[in-house]
Amino acid sequence: MIFPPIIAVPPCPARDRRAARRARFGREGPGQRSRMHLPAARGPLTAELFERLAGPPADLDPPPATPGPCATALADGDLQLALFACYELHYRGFAGVDDRWEWQPSLLGFRRELERRLEGALADAVPRPEPVPPQQVRRALKELVAHDEQQGPGLAAYLQREADLDRFREFVVHRSIYHLKEADPHTWGIPRLHGRPKAALVEVQSDEYGGGRPERMHAELFRTTMTALGLDASYGAYLGRVPGVTLAVSNVMSLFGLHRRLRGALAGHLAAVEMTSSLPNRRYATALRRLGGDAEATRFYDEHVQADAVHEQIAAHDLCTGLATQEPSLTGDILYGAACALAVERLWAEHVLGRWEQGATSLEDETVAA
Repeated sequence: MIFPPIIAVPPCPARDRRAARRARFGREGPGQRSRMHLPAARGPLTAELFERLAGPPADLDPPPATPGPCATALADGDLQLALFACYELHYRGFAGVDDRWEWQPSLLGFRRELERRLEGALADAVPRPEPVPPQQVRRALKELVAHDEQQGPGLAAYLQREADLDRFREFVVHRSIYHLKEADPHTWGIPRLHGRPKAALVEVQSDEYGGGRPERMHAELFRTTMTALGLDASYGAYLGRVPGVTLAVSNVMSLFGLHRRLRGALAGHLAAVEMTSSLPNRRYATALRRLGGDAEATRFYDEHVQADAVHEQIAAHDLCTGLATQEPSLTGDILYGAACALAVERLWAEHVLGRWEQGATSLEDETVAA
């Protein structure tokens, strides 16, 4: 399959590779902001929500319930952006938005209807795996991952072998929505667990947060990669550019993390992420080196090749098997959470590759921050 480039990248002069690399991977980026700005609305849900968030906390009418299947919700940009904004109030919030909106009862009611649609879409798109005995959870997770690898699109392989620099930058823009807050959605699970599963989750998350060293936090390593690629590394800078399915990848994590009833799904989701991380990240690092990236630019991906090979063992065995042993009734949820992670990631990759195959960008039109 041939994906025509959107913008041709000129060849580097052989006699000055270092200067050419600096020119293509500019080190100077814009200032880093700690809060997102509300992007432009994408439909009636975000229009209503963003208009109200611009003022003090007040009553907000819930969106009208939608009867029937919710199959299109995973790709619905208006719904996913509205839900992402509701969730972001529990993270860093938005510039110019009153922090008291976080627990405004009417906003929680608004969010609940959006969550109902998201859960309905997941139920439509993801068959629920059969529960297994706790001692078989690890094997069942491996089988889910193996099955997904057989049918999933080869986005990592395409980036490794064929993508030009503009395509790789576009890929990084998609990933920035999650990676600039990497680990935070799964961290909600720590106070919901105890004993062995809690210790396992803390061990994984400690690595994600750099073991206490700010410069080694994975989100900071990704920020360095974005800067090396000449992208805006500010938190949420590209929120207005990514499609609904990209937002759904993050929203599913927040859904599982913010509801105690979904703690099993959160554990399975984390296990699936870790179990499918090492090889793709090796390919991303290879792709970036092929395109001229240096050790600083590729460090985020190199770090994940090593760290996630260890994390997958901890997540699958100590976290998921440990949780299933403590609460056997959660085994089905653990496997379902893993299946959701794999399915939504596959839908996202299909969107990206499908648009590239058409010679088009996989991002949305540029929008103006509110």
